[in-house]
Amino acid sequence: MALPAKRPRDLRLDFFRGLALVFIFIDHVPDNVLGCFTLRSFGFCDAAEVFIFISGVSAGLAYNNAIDRYGIAFGISAIFRRAWRLYEIHMFLFIVLAALISHTVIAFRNPMYNEEMGIGFFFTEPSAAIINALLLKFQPQFLDILPLYIVMLLSLSLVIFIARLSMTAVFLASGLLYILVQIDPGIHPPAYPEGATWYFNPFAWQFLFIFGFLIGYRKLLGMGHLISGTRWAVAAWLVVVFSAVLNISWTVHWAYSSFPALLIDHFPQISKTDLSPLRLINFLALAFLIKNLLLPEHWLFRTCASQPLILCGQHSLPVFCIGILLSVIAHITLVEFGHGLIIQCIVNSVGISLIVGSAYLIAWFNTLSLRDEASVTVKRGPASLVHTVD
Repeated sequence: MALPAKRPRDLRLDFFRGLALVFIFIDHVPDNVLGCFTLRSFGFCDAAEVFIFISGVSAGLAYNNAIDRYGIAFGISAIFRRAWRLYEIHMFLFIVLAALISHTVIAFRNPMYNEEMGIGFFFTEPSAAIINALLLKFQPQFLDILPLYIVMLLSLSLVIFIARLSMTAVFLASGLLYILVQIDPGIHPPAYPEGATWYFNPFAWQFLFIFGFLIGYRKLLGMGHLISGTRWAVAAWLVVVFSAVLNISWTVHWAYSSFPALLIDHFPQISKTDLSPLRLINFLALAFLIKNLLLPEHWLFRTCASQPLILCGQHSLPVFCIGILLSVIAHITLVEFGHGLIIQCIVNSVGISLIVGSAYLIAWFNTLSLRDEASVTVKRGPASLVHTVD
């Protein structure tokens, strides 16, 4: 039986995932002037929504395609293999971050970093901290999104079966859980230390991931758009423009207190932890507009200027990890040597250059690996090939 034809890669996913990774680096550096030009300054949402949503879309495409091509066992094993790889990398990041912070505390005689980075319990209660880190309950600063991604991936081992029977049932169940969290914010998994919660509540953020997963699956099946039409476009524009006007006024007010922050005293709390409906609606409106304005074959994705971001998006996991470590180093640099505009420009330029450079380096290494694999295949035959969806 012939395998289904391989679908062309949607460069929009890579481009915006790469852009989100750069934004995450910028936003993770406190008081970074460049943060005034990232997504969070023009809306209620930020790069986290972009990253989780695109991860869901990619999962819907990759793992359903793997099941269609190689069978259920291969598809499910690919999900667990990817989740385990994420777990390994998360623990590696935890150890590297702890070592980096401990060295910084000693070198600069500044214990503030222990509390600021949320790593202090690793030194005061090492055994409890390590056990809870292994259980994904101890999440220091910047180490909170990978545990969410791991949990979301593991949930796919069940969701992917139900979605093949009824995508509507998956959507309704996911939506109901999201609504319950908004009604009762107490619905969240416990974290470490006692009384803490996950920064990204998986019971809320699962809706955005599952929604992206269903969109990816529908795209794989060649199904039409969920919503379309002029009325939806007008509504989306109103949401995006309204959110942008408010947030720009808040951003300018942050820099110049005399500038009025529109409606800031009359707006409800916008929770990132529980994925506030305002954040969700703003992001979905923005995603709807981008999907309709930038088709997969748009010229933007063929330009030389877009290639660095596309490459970052294609190697998102290692680039994300490098960006996390660079953001910590950038934060330490600004604290110890000042927040002047010149040093901020240097830190941002070096950090973004290293992020993009790492993507090119990883792509080069992968090219060498493919050459080695091809030479082995020629000698041993095609049976030695191992297919992956990572």
